[in-house]
Amino acid sequence: MSKPLILVTNDDGVTAPGIQALTEVAKEFGDVVVVAPDKPQSGMGHAITINATLRVQELKSKNNVPVYSTTGTPVDCVKLAVNEILDRKPDLILSGINHGTNASINVIYSGTMSAAIEGCLEGIPSIGFSLSNHSIDADFTSAKHYAKKIVPKILENGLEKGVCLNINIPDMGINEIAGIKVCRQANANWIEEFDRREDPSGRPYYWLTGHFENYDEKDDTDISALEQNYVSIVPVQYDLTAYSSLKKLSKLDF
Repeated sequence: MSKPLILVTNDDGVTAPGIQALTEVAKEFGDVVVVAPDKPQSGMGHAITINATLRVQELKSKNNVPVYSTTGTPVDCVKLAVNEILDRKPDLILSGINHGTNASINVIYSGTMSAAIEGCLEGIPSIGFSLSNHSIDADFTSAKHYAKKIVPKILENGLEKGVCLNINIPDMGINEIAGIKVCRQANANWIEEFDRREDPSGRPYYWLTGHFENYDEKDDTDISALEQNYVSIVPVQYDLTAYSSLKKLSKLDF
């Protein structure tokens, strides 16, 4: 029988150290193909390219792993891979390893997680991995260690239909990490601020800044898990229906 086919993608770009680390992990469990953006696409969410052409370039294979870069978003990468590049549907999609956490509300904005969610929409078990370190020089040793624990479990057991995984790893050594916690998304948000400046012509422009605020004091969340030195695993679904509001809304006289 053929090995599982694993698609690896990300939002930090095809040359990012995080995707190279994840590719090394994936190679231990199947045949791997990398399809990733040709430049950083962080914060793109579930954006797709509809008003511009998409281009794909096959790069030099690394350790017998085919690598393709695209001019599109992380979601474009998954769509192109599944529909045009691969000769069969992948058995698993791995996105990351992201440089920086995607815990809590970050899942909404994350290109890393949007690629995983797109895989989920295609009916493919999908996982997004993120490390709590934004540096290009981040050490991915611990992230790789835990990815090696998780990937074979999902290959063997699959995931529920409509569900993918958001996995965040604390930035510390393997022996410092307390273990793995399956948990829920914390109730938190970014408090936006804008740094207003003027160009030489006197026209205003803005830089988005701000700070992260956690409103959730309970200990069953991804933020809490990371603070306690655990790897957090949050099952994520693309069905955004607020089921608890259906009955109440249906009683209103619209």
